[in-house]
Amino acid sequence: MSLNPLNSIKGDWSLFLDRDGVINKRPLNDYVRQVEDFHFLPGTLEALRYFNEVFARIIVITNQQGVGKGLMTIEKLHDIHSWMQEFVKQNGGRIDAIYSCTDLASAPNNCRKPDLAMAKQAQQAYPEIRPEHAIMVGDTASDILFGKNAGMKTVLIGDAAISITPDMRFESLLDFAFYIKKIISS
Repeated sequence: MSLNPLNSIKGDWSLFLDRDGVINKRPLNDYVRQVEDFHFLPGTLEALRYFNEVFARIIVITNQQGVGKGLMTIEKLHDIHSWMQEFVKQNGGRIDAIYSCTDLASAPNNCRKPDLAMAKQAQQAYPEIRPEHAIMVGDTASDILFGKNAGMKTVLIGDAAISITPDMRFESLLDFAFYIKKIISS
């Protein structure tokens, strides 16, 4: 399946982004527990600056079971997200909202991706979001399954071998931004 016609993307499209592994470096076998642990991936700020001009809404959807495991507090998570949003803004980008699920993966009826609870929250806050005009960008199978379950186009970042096929794959968020720029300007 192709993302085309993406030349009509400017205007009413929404961009959903996973956090760890897409926006920032994913700590190996750990969690971003405080602001000092958060490191933007190369090119992310440039990509977000460009996306700011293109997408009507930019939403971060992130599983954060480190809170559920007691490894960090919800206040620390909010501090990280507030800092991230402000830093992105200072660098010409925008993140309209961040939805996180702090449930353990083992919890029954949890809200973690690929469950659609966070997508529903975003649509309640921003009723103009239409899944058929939305793209989910992630680096794991649960991100891609979340996007597909929600009726969005899907983009996989990185080289993870997953059993579900994304609509497109790029090495980085910046590579995806370059692709969008090329499509829109052609």
